[in-house]
This record gives sequence, C-alpha cells and structure tokens, in this order.
Amino acid sequence: MPHTTRPAVNFRQILAGNTPIIDVRAPIEFQQGAMPTGINLPLMDDDERATVGTCYKRHGADAALKLGHTLVAGEKRQQRLDAWFDAIRRHPDALLCCARGGQRSHITQQWLREAGVDVPLIVGGYKSLRQTAISVTAEYVERPMVLIGGCTGNGKTLLVQSQTSGIDLEGLAHHRGSSFGRTLQPQLSQASFENELAIALLQKDAARWVIEDEGHMIGANHLPECLRNRMAQSSIAVVEDPFEVRLERLREEYFTRMHHDFLQAFGEEQGWQEYSDYLHQGLFAIRRRLGLQRFAELTASLDEALLQQQRGASTEVHFSWLKPLLVEYYDPMYRYQLSKKADKIVFRGNYQDVGTWLAR
Repeated sequence: MPHTTRPAVNFRQILAGNTPIIDVRAPIEFQQGAMPTGINLPLMDDDERATVGTCYKRHGADAALKLGHTLVAGEKRQQRLDAWFDAIRRHPDALLCCARGGQRSHITQQWLREAGVDVPLIVGGYKSLRQTAISVTAEYVERPMVLIGGCTGNGKTLLVQSQTSGIDLEGLAHHRGSSFGRTLQPQLSQASFENELAIALLQKDAARWVIEDEGHMIGANHLPECLRNRMAQSSIAVVEDPFEVRLERLREEYFTRMHHDFLQAFGEEQGWQEYSDYLHQGLFAIRRRLGLQRFAELTASLDEALLQQQRGASTEVHFSWLKPLLVEYYDPMYRYQLSKKADKIVFRGNYQDVGTWLAR
C-alpha cells in the first residue's frame, strides 16, 4: 500500500475532493462535529479518553501518554490496527486526523508505520478543517444569491435541486423544514451540518447561488449567521402553482413516499406505526398555533384518513385534513412572512416560469 509520509495541509483541497479521512478522535467528539467523509476509528474510546484526560490534568502529559499506551495495548491495540488497515485498503488515499493533529494522529501514524504502512496526517487536525469550513462559508455566501420562495407544496426544493448552482439546505439538514419535515435520516450535529454546507459551496463554486427561502431553523439545525444575513439582503423569486398541483406534490412527498420509506425501514407492522406517529407528531407540534379545538378536529380527520389508508384507500384521503391545514395555517403564515420581504421579490410565476427565469 504505497503512502507518503508528507503531511496534508491543503485544507480546501481536502474538503472539495471528498478525501477519505480516518478520524481517530473518540466517538463523542466525532458525534459533536465531523466531516462527511470522516470514518470514525478512534485510537481511544470515550471512557479511555476521559480517563487519560483526568490523568493529564492531575499528573501531566507524560503520565497521560504512558497511561494511554497502557489502556490501548495488546489485543485491543491490534484490533484498532486491523480496523485502520481495513479502512486504508478500502480508501488508499485516506488521511489521518485527530482533534488538532497532535498526539493521537501521530501515535496512530507511528503504529501504522511500524506495521509497514505510511499514511499522511492532517496538520492541525479536525480543528483546522473546521476553521476552513467556517471561512469558506463566510466567503462564498457573499456571492450573488437568489432565493426561491412560495407556499408549501410549490416545489421549491425540487427547483433548487434542479439548478447547477442550487444549494439544497433541507437536503444537507436531513429535514424538510416544516413540522412534518423530518426524514428517516437523523439530523446531523450543528457543526457537521455547517461542514456539509461549506463543502457543497466549495464543490459547486458558483458565481450565483440559488437557495430556498428558509427560516433561521431547519429542524434542529440553524443557518450560520453569515448566511442568514446574506439571505436577508437577497432577491426572491416566488413560485405560485395551482392549489391542486401543490396538493399532489405534498401527497407524494408526505404520504406516499414516507409510507413507503417507513415500511421499507421497519417492516409492515412497525413501519405503519412509525408512519402514523410521524403524522401525529407533525400535527401535534403546531397544536398551540392551531388552537386546541381545531387541533382536535384535524387529529380526528387524520385518524380517519389513516384508518381508510390502512384499509387500502388512496393517500388522497389525507386531503381531508391537509387542505384545511394549508388554507388556515401554512399559507397565511408564509404569506405573512413574505409580505415583510415584498421589496425583495423580483419575479413571480409557476414552477416552469421560475425555472425559465433562473436560466435566463
């Protein structure tokens, strides 16, 4: 396995090139923030890291280093070497990374070298990659930007995805933005979401961005402040499709597709329960804004629609509660939000019209 001992220092190239990264930080660190190509194969697990950290604070660096070698020795050391070897076989261009390019990545590199494999490490570790991601986002969002607006079901996300300069924030966040927006993919940590965003900007490197008109939050993730500020200054193209077209899009996305995905992931019985819970949770999340009486009425309609769907009816049965939800809640809410940005609107039209306008 030919490798160079040369350290990797071109952080933007590493991020833009989807370079595989063997991340030897502890699992808890990886969960708090990582790069999308990161493969978490820790030198020390969470407990071992905590023990060594306590030793460092009480007795200093030399004692902590000695303890670390004691904790990760023998069969345990060999198991971790085997995991690194396997990753390197699958990703010959992989780089080593720890928190700051310090002891953990150097020890891992040394152990691998002693076993006959040289792997470059990332100078500055994850911290340097993270700082690069933050800088990239701050720099790239200053480029011209067009927001795609419109009420729920107008295909805004699809339109963004169709553009070569489109940045699908909801896709990066693994969430569709509304109370019914969660997907079967868990959301990333805030830092990991921001890293994904930076890499998308870096890889597309567009002269003008096309982004959906989002609120400050997408599920549990919030937009970086520099992006929020830039979006607040940007022009908006509003998609206005007929109500029935919007209903069909929402039926496909929230009922037909989600029902299919839940059954695929969990099986028939549990999948149906997960699908039912997903719809109930989405409605429950906005109960106070609906008012408790209206919430109870729509929940009853949802229960009846689920019963009919389970008996074989088309997912159109959900229109009984979806239509009033759009008319009474989602549409007025978005139109109010859009009215506060009226001076930023530069174009209105249906899905095809806005697509043509973007291509001009």
